[in-house]
Amino acid sequence: MRLKKKNQGYPWKFSSVGGSVRVNITSGEDIAHLGELDRKLWTVLSCPTDGLEFDAKSLAYIDSDGDGKIRVDEVIAASKWLTDVLKDRDLLVKGESVLPLSAFNEESEEGAKLLASAKQILSNLGLEKDEISIDEATDSVKIFEKTQFNGDGIITPASADDEALKALIAKIVETLGGLSDRSGVDGIDTDKVEAFYAACADYAAWQDARTADVLPYGEDTEAALAACEALKEKIADYFMRCKLIGFNPDCAAAVDVSVEKIGSISGEDLAAAAEIGTYPLARPTAAGMLPLSGGINPAWQGAFATLKALVLDKDFPKAKGITEAEWLGVLAKFAPYIAWKEAKKGAEVEAVGLDEIKAILKADKKAALLDLIAKDKELEAESLSIDAVGKLLHLYRDFFSFLNNYVVFKDFYSKDNKVKAMFQAGRLYIDQRSTDLCIKVRDMGKVGDLASYSGMYILLCACSSKVKNAQMNIAAVLTKGDVDDLREGKNAVFYDRDGGDWDAVVTRIIDNPISIRQAFWAPYKKIGRWISDKINKAASEKNDKALADTTSKIDTASAAPAGEGGAAIKSSFDIAKFAGIFAAIGMALGFIGQALVALAKGVTNTPFWKILAIICGIILVISLPSMFLAWRKLRKRDLGPVLNANGWAINARSLVRIKFGATLTQIAKYPKLTAVDKVARRRARWRRFFWCLFGAIIIAAGVLYFTDNLTCIGLPYHKEAPVEEVVEEPAAEAPAEPVAEPDAEPAPAAE
Repeated sequence: MRLKKKNQGYPWKFSSVGGSVRVNITSGEDIAHLGELDRKLWTVLSCPTDGLEFDAKSLAYIDSDGDGKIRVDEVIAASKWLTDVLKDRDLLVKGESVLPLSAFNEESEEGAKLLASAKQILSNLGLEKDEISIDEATDSVKIFEKTQFNGDGIITPASADDEALKALIAKIVETLGGLSDRSGVDGIDTDKVEAFYAACADYAAWQDARTADVLPYGEDTEAALAACEALKEKIADYFMRCKLIGFNPDCAAAVDVSVEKIGSISGEDLAAAAEIGTYPLARPTAAGMLPLSGGINPAWQGAFATLKALVLDKDFPKAKGITEAEWLGVLAKFAPYIAWKEAKKGAEVEAVGLDEIKAILKADKKAALLDLIAKDKELEAESLSIDAVGKLLHLYRDFFSFLNNYVVFKDFYSKDNKVKAMFQAGRLYIDQRSTDLCIKVRDMGKVGDLASYSGMYILLCACSSKVKNAQMNIAAVLTKGDVDDLREGKNAVFYDRDGGDWDAVVTRIIDNPISIRQAFWAPYKKIGRWISDKINKAASEKNDKALADTTSKIDTASAAPAGEGGAAIKSSFDIAKFAGIFAAIGMALGFIGQALVALAKGVTNTPFWKILAIICGIILVISLPSMFLAWRKLRKRDLGPVLNANGWAINARSLVRIKFGATLTQIAKYPKLTAVDKVARRRARWRRFFWCLFGAIIIAAGVLYFTDNLTCIGLPYHKEAPVEEVVEEPAAEAPAEPVAEPDAEPAPAAE
């Protein structure tokens, strides 16, 4: 039934999904009218394009501005474009990957262009078909591999008919690097052509400026400069030492190399001693002359010989030494050459060689290359239309599925376990169960803070795959089973939607109720843990005390003198203590027996169903509060906070109620074994006996506690009443008859 919302022209159909009333998208007309749907009724207002189990190209086509977020306006724009270029809009709900050519809407200008492009694609592929598939529409390499021009503004050697142009295009790609053409071959565009010719012109002009004025030593200028640079600092150090001696002759020994320094390393391999290189270039003197014919530090003799041959012998052919001023003059001669080197341009084409560069500039094929690029760009509209066919095929297959994960969460709440929402990343196996509600997480801290508001039991896990050499984080929601063995640091295995396995480690737990069954047993487990902790604590204290006493006695005994005067070591066995222990055990057993006997007496004449009612009442008193609180939380479990923390803008509640949640987690089921080990069977019987006895004691204690209040529920309690003394009231006395009194003795006569 379609319900027409007030002030809304299109009659939408609604249903309750995940605790919220949501619009149903079931037909092509629904998709065509998405722009009329009130945005307050959309389940999602924005979602990220990464971290989703959805075709990346389809998401990129919907995300028209490329900001990594898909918003409502972009979804509406995609729906209008799709329903405009197709005749039968209902084809969109099928989600097929093959589109008949007859489905294009030729009455639409955009639809007619797409149809022509689809036919061009099939022609380029050498196919004669009346339908086109998504693989055919998106394989640009095969579509354009036999075409000379493809509209992308990039030309390859195949784009030219002239062999010289082919070779030039290949040379530019080799020198500056190429751009990938639609055909899959590297080529060049306008920017590459302009950059190549500009670099060639700059390099040729720079080389033309290399005249004799900038080459003080001819072709050896570069080698001469290198020789000077190698010794420049060492020669400056030498002249400074000479200046210090001229300033103060007493410091001559300090700035020169001493015999003691050489003696300290004489025991080493002097040919390999690095310390020698730190000594002065030559022995400094007050005259300040650098000797050219000898007296050079052995560690620098080779470098100095090169400098002398390339520079000093040419400038000072007969000199025995040079001053600092003469040396600075040598360095100044290199200034024009250094300036020329710093002005170098076109280095990126230097590998081509100066002669070939000049030949390229002389041939001047630049205009011909730009003409080829212009011809290629003339087909840009057709090329973009061919790309649009790929967009159409992607959205034709995936758009309806996207709407089921965006406008409504139909895929998530689907009863078909094979259908998964696009935010469900895979399946986590842990603690004899698996969960399908696993979501990729970008910010673990943010998810951990916001996920607590979801009311769900969540395991935040760090996953890694050596095969894929990748890492990721997930939030796994558990909806069934116990949590006793779950803890941070526990290892698990995660399988992604492609079947790849990942090592998973629990890094944080968001603790919330999992099920009412778990809540029922929670109080008893808490009591059991409390008793266990008390027993362990008491046992530990007793053990520590016994160990301390034993140690003390051993120390006392070892300190006592030997022989007759020594004190006898007291036996550690104390019969009085053991008697007390046995007495305590006997009293405990007696109390249990007395409780059972009292219970038996109290319910001797009580019907069985009333006894059962008492037991159930006691159990409910213990478990009902925990179950009630868990029930309230389970009814409000919401997936929204988890998705919000991961970059979604959720606009409606997405509840994971008890019945639906039970389908998201699967627990291991074992068959009943017919052959069991006898020892294991005997142990199992003892365990069952112990737990039955423990339950009986708890129930007996509860019944005895509520004994005095049994009458409030109409149950008789046969407690022996104390014997009361019966006092009979006397009967009413009748009027007394006159009785003749006996004759009285005569009074004694008066004397």
